[in-house]
Amino acid sequence: MGGWRQHAYHLRQFKKQYRAIQQLKHSTSQDDTKREARQQAIQQAHRRYLELAEGHLQRVERTLAELANKPAVLPGAVTELQGYVVHAKRQIDQIQRRVLQGKVIPHAEKVFSIFQPHTEWISKGKAGVPVELGLRVCIVEDQHRFILHTHVMARQTDEQVAVEMVEASQTRFPTLRAVSFDKGFHSPANRRELATRLDLVVCPKKGRLSAADRERESAPAFVSARHRHSAVESAINGLEHFGLDQCPDQGITGFKRYVALAMLARNLHRLGVVVREPSARGKPSVPQPRSRAA
Repeated sequence: MGGWRQHAYHLRQFKKQYRAIQQLKHSTSQDDTKREARQQAIQQAHRRYLELAEGHLQRVERTLAELANKPAVLPGAVTELQGYVVHAKRQIDQIQRRVLQGKVIPHAEKVFSIFQPHTEWISKGKAGVPVELGLRVCIVEDQHRFILHTHVMARQTDEQVAVEMVEASQTRFPTLRAVSFDKGFHSPANRRELATRLDLVVCPKKGRLSAADRERESAPAFVSARHRHSAVESAINGLEHFGLDQCPDQGITGFKRYVALAMLARNLHRLGVVVREPSARGKPSVPQPRSRAA
């Protein structure tokens, strides 16, 4: 088809302009004139970048119009290209609003991966790894350190899945009568709803505690369950070792499948540990050789 003979050259020019923008830094000078000049240079570079992008986009749309009349072209290929056109228009609009108009882009409008649209920006606030890209996964672990249930939290936060996690776990394990949560799962509505389903709800309150909250959280049963809660951190670390540090599968369905396989691998490993523990305890200790100074 015509119009794409110099596609490699156009792509190089496009990347060249993109790298020029990357190298431009905002001025830290105390001189208002210098800061304004640098801001103008940054905006001008983005205008050139957007002009190239819009030129490519117009060429793509003309090509798609021609492909629509060619029966030999696979419909799936046209649909995929149309999806990238939507992403391009959204990105052009957001650059214009953010850089040229100085507006703030709402978080809900941001896309962190055009290939995996379900990817979310996760602010962990931890030293070394303050931010991650992916999806949150919530797990329920029993007292024997087996994972009972997992839930992929697509655009959800902890307090939104607390009741759902208990309901799903009790469907498979009706004898579940006590659950310990992190502070992130707390909300007054969650605590009231979970109290109707569980004998013991260990869900520490965020922020300042009232006298009634201090009395509730200082109860022996609450404190004992809270002390055992730290064991779930070992399960989270174990799941990362069994594949959940990075998911190679594609799409949200592949991600959920990979989470389920990681949970299965973790439980199989834990089962092996439990089976081997009695035999390990029954073996006599073997004295270790000691070295002695001459």
